[in-house]
Amino acid sequence: MDKIRQDERVLLEVSHLKKYFPIRKGFFKRVVGHVRAVDDVSFSINEGETLGLVGESGCGKTTTSRAILRALDPTDGQILFRTESGEIVDLAALPEKEIRPLRSQMQMIFQDPFASLNPRMNLLDIVSEPMLTIEGIKSRKERSERVAELLRLVGLRPEYMQRFPHAFSGGQRQRIVIARALALNPRLVVADEPVSALDVSVQAQVLNLMLRLQRQLNLTYLFVAHDLSVVKHFCNRVIVMYVGKIVEDAPTDELYFRPRHPYTAALMSAVPVPDPRIRSAMTPLEGDVPSPANPPSGCYFHPRCPYAVDICSQKTPELEEISPDHYVSCHRAGELELTGVVDPRQAQIG
Repeated sequence: MDKIRQDERVLLEVSHLKKYFPIRKGFFKRVVGHVRAVDDVSFSINEGETLGLVGESGCGKTTTSRAILRALDPTDGQILFRTESGEIVDLAALPEKEIRPLRSQMQMIFQDPFASLNPRMNLLDIVSEPMLTIEGIKSRKERSERVAELLRLVGLRPEYMQRFPHAFSGGQRQRIVIARALALNPRLVVADEPVSALDVSVQAQVLNLMLRLQRQLNLTYLFVAHDLSVVKHFCNRVIVMYVGKIVEDAPTDELYFRPRHPYTAALMSAVPVPDPRIRSAMTPLEGDVPSPANPPSGCYFHPRCPYAVDICSQKTPELEEISPDHYVSCHRAGELELTGVVDPRQAQIG
């Protein structure tokens, strides 16, 4: 790939990333196999872009995001990141002591705002904690001023900084998590299903806040989610994962209305249409998701694919560009006519 060295717009490039977890058995805990949570994943993110990472539970999307931030050490591959100074570093190859200064440029918003905040710390200590660990100890006055600024930025009152997390609702807690993530002015923010634990009305408020902050602070998002309706309206580009591999990568509108992989088509056709008169052509999937510890031969999706042929079980498909910026990992991508999200303008009514 090496796009990051050729294009200054690219902020992050992941190349052939793998994360295997060992399976140990017996008294001596010998390794008898591996769970291939992330299996040869490659993609890039441009500065200011929002990239969605979707798939069924257990497909490896969260493991991918944590490996990028080095919360998990990758088994293999490169994670190239363009720093504020313009230097390109491989996060996968750096020791922990060299990654630590870079963590201020990469932050994470966690899924559960209830579990990600320390109940024994007030807002001042929670939001200012990254300032102590990364930038060195500042005076309490300086930290208070910065926390007040961050709370205003996410729509909370500065006088709340002496309160504890139990005094806030789920949506307010997620705003606190966002304020903490922004404390060190990051360039890349990884959002791991940031609204899945919130009410629908609150979800919209938090998503609108994240979009406003992106425009205001020039943030780049890696947005991990399973709610396809949210991803459609929030992301510029979407990657679909299945059993640790990328099966499709395309601009959002093209992926939703003209998917080229059978698995993507099944996901997109399952998106509910807010009109009971519209008949959606569902593409039901049979069978279960294979285990990443013992995946099938060839294409991992072929046991469930209604379009599978002999080559699908024999040869692993490569991720190939079949149209501008549209990549698909399927032997039959060029010949299949698939249906994605129902377009109300073309739907059958009655």
